[in-house]
Amino acid sequence: MVQVVNLKKAFGPRVLFQDINLKLDTGKRYGLIGANGAGKTTFLKILSGEEDATEGEVQIQSGKKVGVLSQNQFAFEEYTLFDTVLLGNKRLYNAIKEKEELYMSTEFTDEVNNRLGELEIISVEEDPTYEYDIKITKILEDLGFPASQHNELMSTLTGGDKFKVLLAQVLYPKPDVLFLDEPTNNLDIETIGWLENQLQHHEGTMVVISHDRHFLNAVCTHILDVDYKQIREFTGNYDDWYIASTVLAKQHAADRDKKLKEKEELEKFIARFSANASKAKQATSRQKQLEKLDVGSIQLSSRRDPSIVFKQKREVGKELLMVKDINKSYDDKVVLNNISFTVEKDDKIALIGPNGIGKTTLCEILMGNVKADSGEVHWGATIQNGYFPQNATDIIKGDMTLYDWLRGFDREADINEIRNCLGRMLFNGQEQEKKVEACSGGEKHRMWLSKIMLEQPNFMILDEPTNHLDLEAIIALGEALHSYDGSVICVSHDRELLDAYANRIIAIQNDGSILDFKGTYEEYIETREKN
Repeated sequence: MVQVVNLKKAFGPRVLFQDINLKLDTGKRYGLIGANGAGKTTFLKILSGEEDATEGEVQIQSGKKVGVLSQNQFAFEEYTLFDTVLLGNKRLYNAIKEKEELYMSTEFTDEVNNRLGELEIISVEEDPTYEYDIKITKILEDLGFPASQHNELMSTLTGGDKFKVLLAQVLYPKPDVLFLDEPTNNLDIETIGWLENQLQHHEGTMVVISHDRHFLNAVCTHILDVDYKQIREFTGNYDDWYIASTVLAKQHAADRDKKLKEKEELEKFIARFSANASKAKQATSRQKQLEKLDVGSIQLSSRRDPSIVFKQKREVGKELLMVKDINKSYDDKVVLNNISFTVEKDDKIALIGPNGIGKTTLCEILMGNVKADSGEVHWGATIQNGYFPQNATDIIKGDMTLYDWLRGFDREADINEIRNCLGRMLFNGQEQEKKVEACSGGEKHRMWLSKIMLEQPNFMILDEPTNHLDLEAIIALGEALHSYDGSVICVSHDRELLDAYANRIIAIQNDGSILDFKGTYEEYIETREKN
């Protein structure tokens, strides 16, 4: 359905990729992966026609409808939610709006009647069942917008809700070819689950970029890996690709070092990748799948994996954290309602809930940055906090170097340890002398993780740490939290991350109260589905 022929993209002397020849077939859903800066978004824009290639061309089968997820959340401010979704089929939208204007006309001349007939033909071609209004109403309601809100303007919505409507806009027409760049950004766990279900039923061709591993595993049948200025296709989901590429790396290591026991190393890797005890049963099936994987089609990746290691300077005492009767409201809206819980040693908590429910507010109250209306927070005397704020990218600024920025948090720290903390997050050598103000969002998040590693806290509160991180960094973070000896409260919508470390779930409910569940995220979901 989509043919890529001799494609090349370069910015001056820098070549992103070249000699790309691909055939993207109907019924296949491709996950486009690669390191930050490899050219994923650029390639997707070339596929969709938003950007020109330096050489070569993209051929899309004649007559096929193409859907592209808009990244401009403010492009439809003066449109209603309903009309914004309808604009996903612009030909139908224009026909319906022109019909409405003509029907309001006082004179039905022959010319008007003829035009109405033409518009009716267009409407039937685009909406044979005359159900566009029912379909749009349903998709908006599925995304959490009640019918009473459908005629409100897009300008009344928050950024996250605008993005949901843009998702509805691209999905409503059911295009034959679908191009999605980070569709899970700004979505909560429930909405991501809904989106997965929608895309699993997409019958055409799809190419999607995402840093959500669970999402890629759920929707993708194939992987397109941008590496070595090439784009290579692999059959399977992200985990299949990741395991195969890591197996290959270990096989190469085995060739260099005959003492390496490959079977034992693979078993350890699969167990570690599965991350927690609740997934141990999957390790055996994963190992059986290794025999079926086309390892030979995978080339050793040029990507570097960060090495995140969280240590604690001191052991915690008997008391860690007690939260008692916390209440918080904004403009008469209750956000947190009489919240109480106690954190004990070895608790690794996933703090979850829909967007805007109050997760960040609770984190800020725990850290003393926001004052609760009532209630108390009591930290144990031995606790040393490490905090990853949601607005980390806004806080990190200035013209100092990365090294000086990190050193500023501990002047007595060993110079080598400062450089090691940056190095573990892939800031090596000269990169450590880079100016903070020149860093991207992903680099700033890696800097903040370097800061926490340097501080060596025994209790961490992390608010959306995976934002801006690539897949390799998110996997490394999950493994680090799993291995960490201290306690954690972490806010994230990344389900693979939650599966990797959490042994307790605190879910903030719509009324501001909490549901406190002792167990893994997987067990929490199973229990909720049974109830």
